[in-house]
Amino acid sequence: MNVPTLVLASASPRRTVLLDMLGLAHEVVHANVDETLVPGESAAAQVERLACAKALAVADLRPDAIVLGADTVVVLDGQLLGKPASRQDALATLLRLAGRDHMVLSGIALVSPGGIVYSAVSTTRVTFRTLHEDLARRYVSTGEVLDKAGSYGIQGLGAALIESIEGDYFTVVGLPVPEFLRLLERAGWRYTFGAIETLD
Repeated sequence: MNVPTLVLASASPRRTVLLDMLGLAHEVVHANVDETLVPGESAAAQVERLACAKALAVADLRPDAIVLGADTVVVLDGQLLGKPASRQDALATLLRLAGRDHMVLSGIALVSPGGIVYSAVSTTRVTFRTLHEDLARRYVSTGEVLDKAGSYGIQGLGAALIESIEGDYFTVVGLPVPEFLRLLERAGWRYTFGAIETLD
């Protein structure tokens, strides 16, 4: 039985890199969805809702495919930190994170042909090193901060900001690989080192 095409419902280059790392051929279709926060909604509920919304929006266009959606937020002191609005906003965020723990939540959703949705949320605790303002400004000046939740990229230069993590590294990058593989199996497929096969 032929396995449907895998479609990533995200324009994030980090998520594409992770699928490439797994050797999985895929198409990329940007999902245009409203990401407005819902008052009172928890961070976990938000990332799962948005991951599902992105995957379903693209599944409407590609009902023949396996569609993968994801959404990531950073939470500090109960406040959601999304992508920075400006370099000054990024600097303020980095200085708040410095020397402290925060949580990164990534929601992930898989829509199979036929429209069945499988979803999950992965959470990882990240501890930042102590960070002085001059160094934070230098990091902001690299430009790496502007399209990332929490204003840093653990897979790039931002790796130098991290003291430790507790949980899944790929959750912080933006696509929790273990959860992706579990959702594939729930949907009736399995990953086989460079390919997806139908479960017998």
